[in-house]
Amino acid sequence: MQKIETLEELVNALKCLPGVGPKSALRMAYHLLQRDRKGAKKLADNISNALEYLGHCKLCNDFSEQPICAICQSAKRDAKILCVVEMPTDLLMLEQTHSYKGMYFVLMGRLSPLDGVGPKDIHLGKLIQRLKDSDITEIILATNFTVEGNATAQYIRELLKDTKIKITRIARGLPMGGEIEYVDSGTLAQAVVERKTL
Repeated sequence: MQKIETLEELVNALKCLPGVGPKSALRMAYHLLQRDRKGAKKLADNISNALEYLGHCKLCNDFSEQPICAICQSAKRDAKILCVVEMPTDLLMLEQTHSYKGMYFVLMGRLSPLDGVGPKDIHLGKLIQRLKDSDITEIILATNFTVEGNATAQYIRELLKDTKIKITRIARGLPMGGEIEYVDSGTLAQAVVERKTL
């Protein structure tokens, strides 16, 4: 009886992962137990280590082993520009472009009243404190172009409307290499609205 309960607990634990339902969790559990016990042990150890050693950077709110992460400590970054992103994965994608050399703030989510996610849940108080404690002159809102991402950007813009900080939003439009014929009408319309002078 104990073995069944242990298996059920493992399956239930795996269901906490995004996109993993009961069937997928059961398949994963059986795979780890039958075919990859070493991998299962390594996974368990790494999750345990991450929970023990990773916290949030005091400045940017990204995950870090140190109180202040490497990006925030770097003297090569422009400390006057702050890019606000929803998730750590967004920060990683921006870093891969090698086009941005400023600082970051990771919200760890976006406003979503229907899901019960409000301003306190996405660390907006910490963001405001970061702005008060620094010489930031521009904030780039790099939230996603979803209803929630746009609402989050608008909310932050309203919070900062009485400051002297320049507030910008990342542009949207046609993707690099994209052909007009295959682009959705919403993206094409935005590309026209946000056109630039040559």
